[in-house]
Amino acid sequence: MNKQQSGLKLSFLGGVGEVGKNIMALEYNNEILIIDSGLAFPSDDMPGIDLVIPDFTYLANNKRKIKGILITHGHEDHIGALPYLLQELPGVPVFASKLAVALIENKLKEHRKLKVKPICVKPKQVLKLGSFQIEFVKVTHSISGALAFAITTPVGVYFHTGDFKLDYTPIDGEAMDLARLGEISRKGVLLLTADSTNAERPGFSMSERKVGSTLDALFVQNVKKRIIIATFASNVHRIQQILNICEKYGRKIIFTGRSMLNICETASKIGELNFNKDLIVDVNNIDKYNDEQICILCTGSQGEENSALTRMANGEFNRIEIGENDYVIFSSSAIPGNEREINNVINLLYSKGASIIYESLAEVHVSGHAYQEELKTLHTLLKPKFFIPVHGEYRHLRAHANLAKEMGMNDRNILIPELGDTITISKNAIKKSGVVPSGIKLVDGLDISEAGGVVQRDRMQLASEGVCIVTITISAKIAALTSKPDIYTRGFVYIKDNEDVIEEAKDLVLNQIIATNFKTQDWNSIKGAVKKTLQTFFFKRIKRKPMIIPLIIETK
Repeated sequence: MNKQQSGLKLSFLGGVGEVGKNIMALEYNNEILIIDSGLAFPSDDMPGIDLVIPDFTYLANNKRKIKGILITHGHEDHIGALPYLLQELPGVPVFASKLAVALIENKLKEHRKLKVKPICVKPKQVLKLGSFQIEFVKVTHSISGALAFAITTPVGVYFHTGDFKLDYTPIDGEAMDLARLGEISRKGVLLLTADSTNAERPGFSMSERKVGSTLDALFVQNVKKRIIIATFASNVHRIQQILNICEKYGRKIIFTGRSMLNICETASKIGELNFNKDLIVDVNNIDKYNDEQICILCTGSQGEENSALTRMANGEFNRIEIGENDYVIFSSSAIPGNEREINNVINLLYSKGASIIYESLAEVHVSGHAYQEELKTLHTLLKPKFFIPVHGEYRHLRAHANLAKEMGMNDRNILIPELGDTITISKNAIKKSGVVPSGIKLVDGLDISEAGGVVQRDRMQLASEGVCIVTITISAKIAALTSKPDIYTRGFVYIKDNEDVIEEAKDLVLNQIIATNFKTQDWNSIKGAVKKTLQTFFFKRIKRKPMIIPLIIETK
């Protein structure tokens, strides 16, 4: 019989000290609950990589302990890595809200070998998994179906907010269940982990309805223009408002962009998006309507390379040509790191004569994450004994920890986690108690690249320094060169301006090969010597470090 541990363990495999790839493991005795399984998008130093996901080693090594996976909502940074996690954990049940289940099912279609049926749960529903009793609590966010979890454990109640904000006038009419938070607090909340994304921002976040009012006014002001709106495809409430406004002013709507089409179709099927189907026009029929009759709803608010709006700005979208009668609305905020791409798209649109409006010019976007006064309300209602800020870069976590202290929480009862940390919580103490394997895995296509670091280094070298291929032809019969070595380059130097350098490099290789005893040296050692010689030569001569690939061709 296993000895019962005295506390809960929370292991942080993602989502702390960073934005994206949110995932935590809650553990008691020999039982584990996983909360979320998100991804991040590749940075500029990851050429060719499609997705960045957490390292699941700890969970794979403890798969027999795992009772279930709880999903807070359907954003990619919370569900995007789920197919890869389920490859490691076949048969583990997944619990999520209606829209999140639909989005997960769409995602799993790309991974046909996975036979998983996510289980739909609702606010106020209670689920028992081993020693854990989970109550799902309605919260408001920028996507429908966002949930918080009140998890009753043998040690006490653990409350995890997921992503949330306090919107008292939400589009679906279902406000965050603050009354239930107060009731949970009366039982006593041992531990709170909470969204820290906007912990640096004072005041309250704006209601989603304010965006609707702003968009309505922009439609009135631009009644003769064709309106193009770029927004996050997952923001179903924003899309619902846009559809309502289009119907109000008699505009047809055209959806463009794969994710926009997929999410709108999915949300419509399950009743999360409601509109008159006669409003929708296929992009191929756009020429049948005047500009003032059309609103184009598209992806590309982040300047993504192959998105609909970027292709329009580049003049690469077959049916839509940007002109002076276009009014483009960026109903979004820039995700950190995307500013340059967004500005490039804006400049291209301006160059084609379009009028443009974005967040700094009008209230066309609101955040889905709580500001400081909303976080204070959360802490006041729940009155947790211990607190761990999550979901954000370190500065966000620190700001949230400081806010908790300002509200009277003892500094000893607050811990800021780092990636890989395990924190143990007992009834009377909280402490860092170890580390688990953490970090990232890189997805190239649909597969996880096991040689990710090596491949990335090679791609970066190719991108920054180019490649130099050396071909050496050797006669097997006489064990000697048949001709002078050839050198081919790509992305390295402009040959016509550097003929002397290339010829000198050929002579170096020739002299090295002539001095080689082919009977005693194997091909790999010859290749290695050529590579080293050219690396040294090119750096000394022109301060460049191309990837050097020696090829030995053996003739009879």
